[in-house]
Amino acid sequence: MGTERRLLALLICLLLGGGLTGAVLGATRAAEAARPVEAAGTAHSGAAHSGTEHSGTAAADRPAPGDFVDIRDVPPGPADPPPGPGGSAGTVTVDCGRDEEGHYNEDNLVVSPGLRAGAHHTHAYVGNLSTDAMSTDDTLAAAATSCRGGDRSTYYWPVLRRPDRPAAHPREGAAGHGNAGAILPEAAVSVEFLGNPVSQVVAMPRFLRAMTGDPVAATAADDADVRARWGCSGTPDRSTTRYPRCPAGRRLTRTLVFPSCWNGLDTASFDHRSHLVFPGAGGICPQGTFAVPRLRISLAYDVPPGAPVSLDSFPEQRHSPKTDHAMFVNVMTDAAMAGVVSCLNSGRHC
Repeated sequence: MGTERRLLALLICLLLGGGLTGAVLGATRAAEAARPVEAAGTAHSGAAHSGTEHSGTAAADRPAPGDFVDIRDVPPGPADPPPGPGGSAGTVTVDCGRDEEGHYNEDNLVVSPGLRAGAHHTHAYVGNLSTDAMSTDDTLAAAATSCRGGDRSTYYWPVLRRPDRPAAHPREGAAGHGNAGAILPEAAVSVEFLGNPVSQVVAMPRFLRAMTGDPVAATAADDADVRARWGCSGTPDRSTTRYPRCPAGRRLTRTLVFPSCWNGLDTASFDHRSHLVFPGAGGICPQGTFAVPRLRISLAYDVPPGAPVSLDSFPEQRHSPKTDHAMFVNVMTDAAMAGVVSCLNSGRHC
């Protein structure tokens, strides 16, 4: 009997030990699997960013080969509808430079105000020179600007990198999370406000927040919020949601168009989209919204043929070109915005 009891006790210990080992291994694997998702949803300090920075030659730091396309293989797209008799055919161009000041950070005032490094990737800015996560309406209104004429609005987007070149400046390695390599400076930046093809526009309220594009498009259920438009200079009628391979002598381009139908009440919303939406077919704004000036930011880069490029992104988005996006805060004075509206509605080019 004593021998049987000892054997039974030994068997129970073995079973319990195996179960505990399995539980520990299972928990460890689950934690490892969840780690990339956690990285995208949790804010990290600057020290954490630099600690997780990857090598510029790592495969995870580069887009997939299928994310690239020869621009000559992209068919021409439909042209924008011409303004009708009741439309606003004007344009207003704001000269804000091309970030010669080197205004970069990992913040996102529109999406995550008050949260340092909340973007998990680096943004480039033109316009308001003070913009960061801690900016307020008052600090924005009092800051210096890169825009001629005094427009203190802030315009920003994720940087584009050369992952085959090492970072040479602290700002180039600050974001981490797989965003590595030398930042490509913009060769040209165009900030324009356009009208609406079927109606007059009304003024944007001061401190209106806006965003365009979907920074999580690579893992989203659909492409409903994708607004990425990549192309090459010389072929403005061809655009794609992939990185274009441009012929020698042509610049790689990004075009970021913002929603322009305002609900007439709010300068922001919980999802950063509900208060300002895109027009429907033909430029018609949804019921209950009003056409406001349509912001278009156009960026151009000098990229040698065949050179790799990589858009800063959340780690699980793998630098997908579909995730291109941009943000805007209107800090024009009421008088300046009234001038924009007048120019657009009268069909002038200002």
